[in-house]
Amino acid sequence: MSVLEIKDLHVNVETDQGTKQILRGVDLTINEGEIHAVMGPNGSGKSTLAYTIAGHPKYHVEGGSILLDGEEVLDMSVDERARAGLFLAMQYPVELPGVSNTNFLRTAKTAIEGEAPSIRHWIKDVRSAMDALRMDSSFAERNVNEGFSGGEKKRNEILQLELLKPKFAVLDETDSGLDVDALKIVSEGVNRAKANTGLGILLITHYTRILRYIEPDFVHVFVNGRIAEQGGRELADRLEDEGYDRFLTGTNVG
Repeated sequence: MSVLEIKDLHVNVETDQGTKQILRGVDLTINEGEIHAVMGPNGSGKSTLAYTIAGHPKYHVEGGSILLDGEEVLDMSVDERARAGLFLAMQYPVELPGVSNTNFLRTAKTAIEGEAPSIRHWIKDVRSAMDALRMDSSFAERNVNEGFSGGEKKRNEILQLELLKPKFAVLDETDSGLDVDALKIVSEGVNRAKANTGLGILLITHYTRILRYIEPDFVHVFVNGRIAEQGGRELADRLEDEGYDRFLTGTNVG
């Protein structure tokens, strides 16, 4: 069984005002097939955790480790992390002018698998995944995310998730900017990927509405770069009713 372990993670970032500590000792273990929701106020470090796992150079690890099946992720380059089975769905997916979705997806799949997928089977898989996400077939030949609406970009991220089949996915506020219909479609895609592959998921969100469709096994409250409390779905329901005030009293959020 695959496992992603985050141990005593400390992370800094350079700002115009100098070095700022964001993560202050994060411990989190995600097993294959588990869904962990991370919730917290703005500036609490949720996205920093996501981008540190993915290997964004802006974030500097000052201590701790991230282990994927016992291997140190922090020693891997970004592409090595992807090949090892890590996937990041970004809050603001980037546009890639001049690169079609079809070429991007097949190139990524080839890099991960070590060989190019059969054209006939690959086209069938792509069409099937796009149909399930209610994406028009024209999106296959359009440039990656170029001119896409916010909801279309998020569906495109989940299309990548379904086709690339990682071991663990970090979903950074995938629900932001989605209307109810798009939220349902995206959530169905995430649940489908988990059912098909045993995917482990770290789901970062501000709100509980996505948790109506993607049922978490664990909920973690992030405050000031640490996990302040953890529990089950009932913790998310309490946050919906009470907000984060009880965690923020006397706290300088970083």
